[in-house]
Amino acid sequence: MENYFERAKVKFENLKNKQDVTIVGIESSCDETSVSVVKNGNIMLSNIISSQIDIHKRFGGVVPEVASRNHVMAIENVFNEAIRVAGISLSDIDAIAVTYGAGLIGALLVGVNFAKALAYSLDVPLIAVSHIEGHISANYITYPSLKPPFVCLLVSGGHTALLEVSDYMEHKLLGSTIDDSVGEAFDKVARVLGLEYPGGPNVDKFAKLGKGDIEFIKHDILKGTLNFSFSGVKTAVINYVHNLEQKGESVNVPNICASFQNFVVKELTEKALEACRQTRLNKLVVAGGVSANSFLKQKLSEVCKENNIELYMPELRLCTDNAAMIASAGYFYILKGKGLSSLGLTGSATVAL
Repeated sequence: MENYFERAKVKFENLKNKQDVTIVGIESSCDETSVSVVKNGNIMLSNIISSQIDIHKRFGGVVPEVASRNHVMAIENVFNEAIRVAGISLSDIDAIAVTYGAGLIGALLVGVNFAKALAYSLDVPLIAVSHIEGHISANYITYPSLKPPFVCLLVSGGHTALLEVSDYMEHKLLGSTIDDSVGEAFDKVARVLGLEYPGGPNVDKFAKLGKGDIEFIKHDILKGTLNFSFSGVKTAVINYVHNLEQKGESVNVPNICASFQNFVVKELTEKALEACRQTRLNKLVVAGGVSANSFLKQKLSEVCKENNIELYMPELRLCTDNAAMIASAGYFYILKGKGLSSLGLTGSATVAL
């Protein structure tokens, strides 16, 4: 194994100057088993995803042990399909990029261990990729001409943050949530309203049918900062619903969804715009699963157009967890000389923003 790593270091350095670099990405941080083949960071040759949504619906959310077991059952078939669709042979693979965190430890370990075995057997470098930087990199596939610097609005089930991205894989944290992530807030509101998992898309769907005229809390949270807080509005919605139920009154699900979503989207759009103003950058890139929200897309498009800001949002299939974004990030890791890992790599529940 020591000899493997010495060879991997040499090959890793050589890849920086290789004209075409083909990377296999592996993603298993939560409930999606995904393998993708991406060339040069922005040409997606395949992106196979095995979703566990239907499995976890019965539990109302992801059960870590169930997710891990299903990753074990799916990953080899998903890998084989990704290679077949990409039309490459194993000898064409230059490196393996895998999500090492953030995520569910058991789920991460399935992907990490598969990636280690694959890298060792093919004698190619193993690249440990941050799930967060993977989400940002999804935009490089959707927009091959996109280059830093830009402001990134990261909105996912585990994170909500504003980042100043100065170069590939180089960023500065401008602000983040001090409590719940926006995706977590969506899921908890959906649960109290009796909506199916995953909650975010269902809140978005019902919000289209509501008026959105309920003011749960004031829009003055963390005023003067680029930080977010969604715990207050989440708790206000839960209390509002419980009060109605205790009084025997009907719960207007569409109106509650619309009102909650209005609040959240206003917070996100206003602070993203302020981040662009403070950094004097006219490019806003959105990353993470909540970027699939239709109302967020609409409002960001309006605000960016009004303020002459270029808006970049990944195509729908690249918004949620996928391996293409991990393979893309792996390519830019190579260019920056970071991420090379030994076979001692393990998963991590959290990673630094």
